[in-house]
Amino acid sequence: MLSRIESARVPMAPTHVLRCCQRGLAWIPVIFIALVVCWSYYAYVVELCLFTIPSILEKVVYLAVFHVSFIMFVWSYWKTIFTRPSTPSKEFCLPKSEKEQYEKEQRPETQQEILKRVATSLPLYTRTGAGAIRYCDRCQVIKPDRCHHCSACDMCVLKMDHHCPWVNNCVGFSNYKFFILFLTYSLVYCLFIAASVLQYFIKFWTNDPPESHAKFHVLFLFFVAAMFCISILSLFTYHLWLVGKNRSTIEAFRAPVFRNGPDKNGFSLGFSKNIAQVFGDQKLYWLLPVFTSQGDGFSFPTRLVTVDPEQPTDCLQPGGLDKG
Repeated sequence: MLSRIESARVPMAPTHVLRCCQRGLAWIPVIFIALVVCWSYYAYVVELCLFTIPSILEKVVYLAVFHVSFIMFVWSYWKTIFTRPSTPSKEFCLPKSEKEQYEKEQRPETQQEILKRVATSLPLYTRTGAGAIRYCDRCQVIKPDRCHHCSACDMCVLKMDHHCPWVNNCVGFSNYKFFILFLTYSLVYCLFIAASVLQYFIKFWTNDPPESHAKFHVLFLFFVAAMFCISILSLFTYHLWLVGKNRSTIEAFRAPVFRNGPDKNGFSLGFSKNIAQVFGDQKLYWLLPVFTSQGDGFSFPTRLVTVDPEQPTDCLQPGGLDKG
């Protein structure tokens, strides 16, 4: 008996080690960004403001604006990284008896009948491309609308947008607002650095003033800020467009399928309501990385003009049937 247990442990050991290595390597992009940000802080505050800029007033103004953008950038980046993705609740798990029937059954048609019986009490409006109930065999849950399985996180994520290696986290319902603010403040951070460094970049580039120990930092700071600004700008504008359309990145590439067929605008409620879905109703908190998104992540209002006949009345979302 002991030899069997030991032999069973042997093949699992390399898998566990490999998984730990993968988790460790996944933090490399985050560590890289953190090192670049720390260096940029030193280069801007010390080398530029303290050693290069002669005007006291200019130093104070630059340092004040810089630290506001720096704090908001770091705060939103932190929230994006360390906010755990939301997952389906127990209501979307199959009851014990239905689960046993589902696992014993070999015919897909009968499995779908089991899933349909359970799904009648759930607020589900989307289906697979074939019109079947969306079920995750890996997590063993019925997928709520807009929920998808992330292979990197190995879990089903509510309103999944994408898995971002730069934050080592899955971007979804719980942290999508934080991700948008992260892009916003990182763009502001880079734009401000590039704009305020530009005049001193030109002076150092033309050797006026002559050689200085701050020259390398100022020149490189401008190049790095401009490079990141260009790369972030395209991603930022794309996600603003997605927010205005109330789509996720996944839905932009593959339209959600309802009972009456695919509809890329199925969750669009109009521009202002789409913005409120992500940022909430209280505009005072829109620019702060605190959670204010509407809903619970399990169900979402749609603009469908026909009611799903398989759904009970109490599953309908308030204001969900929007003809506008």
